[in-house]
Amino acid sequence: MRVLCISAHPDDVEIGMGGTVASLTQKNIQVRILDLTNGEPTPMGSPEIRAAESARAAEILKAERRTLDMPNRYLEDTIENRKKLASEIRDFRPEYMFAPYFDDAHPDHIAASHLCDAARFYAKLTKSDIPGEPFFPRRIIYYFPVHIRLRVEPTFLLDISAHLETKKSAILCYQSQFVLSGKTHLIEHLMTENRYWGFQGGCDAAEPFFQKELPLIRWPEGIA
Repeated sequence: MRVLCISAHPDDVEIGMGGTVASLTQKNIQVRILDLTNGEPTPMGSPEIRAAESARAAEILKAERRTLDMPNRYLEDTIENRKKLASEIRDFRPEYMFAPYFDDAHPDHIAASHLCDAARFYAKLTKSDIPGEPFFPRRIIYYFPVHIRLRVEPTFLLDISAHLETKKSAILCYQSQFVLSGKTHLIEHLMTENRYWGFQGGCDAAEPFFQKELPLIRWPEGIA
């Protein structure tokens, strides 16, 4: 099985679903993190710093990582970007795609979510100039790396009780974004949020996810 986790910026996947990535790779599921931008400029970062941080985080999560050249702060759902992302989907051929949730204060996250929807469709088109063979991922699932205080109503929760510390370690790789910028308290807030979702699900910690397509459960095998 292959799982493609798409982010607008390095650290989005770690924040929204780092525990899930760790749980998947522990089961020998092939996970690729695909950052649409390099996340720069930021006050304490640089392209080189962010590349090193994101590589360390991916190593901790035991996931592959690629970074595209779309512009941070000005990410758009364009035809060119749809084709670029569709080509990546065809190259990796994931059964499942994870995308940022579509309601957010950050315009890049909204654009990334729309791009994922469109690129998933474009990836299956025949008679196109998109590189690679047509392919259509089975499901697209949305995670929550949000910059807005939402009353989240997830479709399902995933138990990350055994992987919460791994998630925290991966986020801490982004020293430029959390430590040097004086925002380490945000990491503890994220851990508290995961414990809250764990309480809702009857475990120690969990991550929330949303699906537009109604998931089918085959008991007891899991989600189809």
